[in-house]
Parts: sequence; C-alpha cells; structure tokens
Amino acid sequence: MPTISVFFGIFIRMYFNDHAPPHFHAIYGEHEAIITIEERAVIEGSLPKRALGLVIEWAGLHREELRANWELCRDRQTPLRIAPLE
Repeated sequence: MPTISVFFGIFIRMYFNDHAPPHFHAIYGEHEAIITIEERAVIEGSLPKRALGLVIEWAGLHREELRANWELCRDRQTPLRIAPLE
C-alpha cells in the first residue's frame, strides 16, 4: 500500500486495485479510517477528532490529485506523492 502523503504523524495511503467507492486510508498511531474522496466521509474505522479534521481539510485541498491517484492505483500503477498539510 503506497504512502502518498504524511503530515502531523498521519499517513495517507491507497491500495492497488482497491474496491469502490474511491477512497484513501488515513492511519494515525493505532487508528485507521477509510475516507471517500468525493464526500470526504468516513466509511470504515475511526480517527481521533483532531486528526480526522486535519485529514478532511487536507482531502478537500487535494481532491483532484486524490482522484488521479485512485485511477493510477486501480491500474496498478504507482500513485504520485501529494503535498502534506502545513
């Protein structure tokens, strides 16, 4: 599972050829959430409130890049790195 961004101890990853809907995985310590790209909604798992807020903010800023990376991963190609939240 490639890591596409890291910020404030949060790792953003995507699996190759993952299931729909388009989403990414956010990992913070022992917590993990699966978040949809379009709605920025948690569909599985959880993160602490502050970490989730940071991830949702970051995803809103990088929606187009996330969509492009989703397509790359679906085609089993290496996704591009996305700038961290600063």
